[in-house]
Amino acid sequence: MPSPSLPRPGVFQSPVHSAAERAARPWRERPATFLAVVLTAQLMVVLDTTIVNVALPHIERGLHFSASGLSWVLNAYILTFGGLLLLGARAGDLLGRRRAFLAGIAAFTASSLFGGLAATSWMLLAARAIQGVGAALAAPSALSLLTTAFPEGAARDRAIGLYTTVSAAGGATGLVTGGLLTELVSWRWVMFVNVPIGVAIWFLGRMVLVETPQRQGRFDLTGAMTSTVGMTAIVFGLIESGAAGWTDRRTLGAFAAGVVLLALFVRTEGRVEEPILPLRLLSHRARTTANAARGLVYAGMYGTFFFLSQFLQDLQHYSPLRAGAAFLPMPAAVFLSSQLAGRVLVQRLAQKTVMLSGISLAALSLIAANRLQAGSSYSLILVILVLLGTGSGVSFVSLTSASLADIQPHDAGAASGLINVTQQIGAAIGLAVLVTVFGSATHHAQIGAQAATVVVHGLHVVFGVGLLFTLAAMITVAAWIPGTAPTTPVIDLDIETESALAEMPVVDVA
Repeated sequence: MPSPSLPRPGVFQSPVHSAAERAARPWRERPATFLAVVLTAQLMVVLDTTIVNVALPHIERGLHFSASGLSWVLNAYILTFGGLLLLGARAGDLLGRRRAFLAGIAAFTASSLFGGLAATSWMLLAARAIQGVGAALAAPSALSLLTTAFPEGAARDRAIGLYTTVSAAGGATGLVTGGLLTELVSWRWVMFVNVPIGVAIWFLGRMVLVETPQRQGRFDLTGAMTSTVGMTAIVFGLIESGAAGWTDRRTLGAFAAGVVLLALFVRTEGRVEEPILPLRLLSHRARTTANAARGLVYAGMYGTFFFLSQFLQDLQHYSPLRAGAAFLPMPAAVFLSSQLAGRVLVQRLAQKTVMLSGISLAALSLIAANRLQAGSSYSLILVILVLLGTGSGVSFVSLTSASLADIQPHDAGAASGLINVTQQIGAAIGLAVLVTVFGSATHHAQIGAQAATVVVHGLHVVFGVGLLFTLAAMITVAAWIPGTAPTTPVIDLDIETESALAEMPVVDVA
């Protein structure tokens, strides 16, 4: 008999025929085992967005990365994850979600092993990119399997509540785990740690997951490839411009290729029968504005995260574990402030007011960051992290609501996926810009390689540009989001819309 504290799955009573299926049936009827598979997979995917952050200085020295090249350890993952997420959700529809989930976990696990064994920088970057592909297959299928396994009502609510808790805890867990593994063993274990977990998920998943019906349709491979490679080319051009100059042939070639590919993406999406991104979604002013503002906030926030990690270890000489623990107030602030916004603020204040209030707090954190010096106390860093986390949590609740405004059932999955895409593309472009700015401000010296005053000056310039991203988000919201009445966080959706939204979970890369 299942534990009363766990939801009871409702679709595991289908007849079984083969010996393997008969052996698996007792496992399929255990909700704890099913939830362990799905929740652990989600934890692993979210955890990998932050677990490498604290290890970056050690990765830089171990594989001889340049200061600009180091940013690709993060961007290789978030660009492929964000760029292929819509295609991953489509794969679950057409091939079956169990099959897509297991394929994603297998790719993620194998690439983690390859990354841990990397002898050169390109090997690690290739592994991170394949991790992103695996995550793009596994993440949407995981939540879809969960929502189809539990009947609508209290059981599903409890299951999704557990899923949300794991997603929120993943970022914080990654920071501490990354610091602990780097300090006690090696940076390579931030990759190796996924291998036993991934193998266990794959084998248990084969036993407890039930395949979903396959649908008829086509893959928009052209759209997925042109958008992902196009954005990667733009990010590459931004990073190269800092090292080689804006007129360098590689810089200009990367920008040209990026523009051509993105233009081809738009042309493709307007012509194919089943696009991964229906262009009609971009015609709604509030939705497009909210997504643009979300991307701009992430551009400033994620770059700040990247540089603060190196500041703590290279200038303030924190150990990896201490640096990871130092960041914990930020995800805690995100969680608490998002709960406050979802339960109180959006019910009492206009949606636009909530957005601007949250973004303003994020802007204040970047203003405070410009006061950092090599010998600054942790109290100032704490203020920066709490302000940034609180501002992000408050603003993202209302921005997400606006990003899903007036969605028709057949567009729900793509609209929810677009939230993921914009935040991760915003993070990648923001990080590329800030890395380029830092290199120019410090003449491409690595943190700690020259006088602390020069490095601190570069960080101040970086935080100033991050502030500009945040101010641009405020202006965008102020100009294009209409003033509205308070927004209730509980929206009654028909079953088709609810299912489509569930296929595209929002994964916080911070």
